[in-house]
Amino acid sequence: MKVVLQDLVKKYPASDSIAVNHVDLTIADSELIVFLGPSGCGKTTTMRMIAGLETPDGGKIFIGERDVTYVAPKDRRVAMVFQNFSMYPSMTVYENIAFPLQALKRSKAEIDQLVREAAELVGVSALLKRGVRQVSGGEAQRVSLARAMVRRPEVFLMDEPLSSLDAKLRVQMRTEIKRLHQETRSTMVFVTHDQEEAMTLGDRIVVMSQGKVQQVGTPHEVFFDPYNLFVATFVGTPGMNLFDGVIQQSGDTLCVDLQGYMQPIPERFRATLNAKTPTPVKWGIRPEGIRFVDATDPNSLAGQIEIIESLGSRQLVFVRSGDKLFSVIVDSLHPVRQGENCHLHFDETRIHLFEAQNGRSLTQRG
Repeated sequence: MKVVLQDLVKKYPASDSIAVNHVDLTIADSELIVFLGPSGCGKTTTMRMIAGLETPDGGKIFIGERDVTYVAPKDRRVAMVFQNFSMYPSMTVYENIAFPLQALKRSKAEIDQLVREAAELVGVSALLKRGVRQVSGGEAQRVSLARAMVRRPEVFLMDEPLSSLDAKLRVQMRTEIKRLHQETRSTMVFVTHDQEEAMTLGDRIVVMSQGKVQQVGTPHEVFFDPYNLFVATFVGTPGMNLFDGVIQQSGDTLCVDLQGYMQPIPERFRATLNAKTPTPVKWGIRPEGIRFVDATDPNSLAGQIEIIESLGSRQLVFVRSGDKLFSVIVDSLHPVRQGENCHLHFDETRIHLFEAQNGRSLTQRG
């Protein structure tokens, strides 16, 4: 079911702050969309307004063609899975899953059918007779998903449901949620501050900061084409290499002066830049866009390796060049040694330029 947010606003007068600042967003039918951002960015408040647990101070919310802005939560046909998956400790797994249907006074036969279908879908059929104290954290999260599914909602809302699980279980549950979405083709909204969860789960990602949407795009778009400095620095581990520079003419070539190192500007930027006046910018490149070359490369930058961190199949190498420290990702088999001299080459297709004052990207696809 499609979800549309129109100019959505939520204010907190007590703190004189705007939690959600004029958000416009369309979530497609059957889409799994992820709200990503730091704590306090407005992502959970936005989800709670979709659920009906918070009342907007402005704007509208549509589920399908129905305006649900002021409709009670129980009448919205949405289900929410919370960060702390609370269950009734005196009940069995079966009774916990069945509880929402019993509250709706469904027949015993219908309840039994729906509970067993939901349990089968999330893989907890063998646990139905157990007490909830007898299940593990990962099993409890599956039970929580089944309890949300049993009402057959039009929209699933998940508020950081994996944050209390250990690393191995989080990976496992991400796979389960992705599989569940593919099998049910339900519309799902997933809130997280974890970019790895966002990148692996989302059909699209909504990056938020200070109550505003910074960018909406596929994981590929958000990673490779960040709209602004916030997205560039928040998405990606390790973060993007960013340095102050000035765009100016160097002979016949338009370059960024990185305080002594003249980096030619890729062709795709030149139509949008004014070469007559030196323009301050932020120059950036992700660690994956840098490679080691030999000294004969005419566009290379000389440096010295300071630190090497093993990431398993990859290495994170920190290279000092003058007053700049570059982070570079290379294969773990690439021969590097601390203290040795090296030369860096920047892939011009991976270079980013941002306006110095407002942080907006100048990237234009070639």
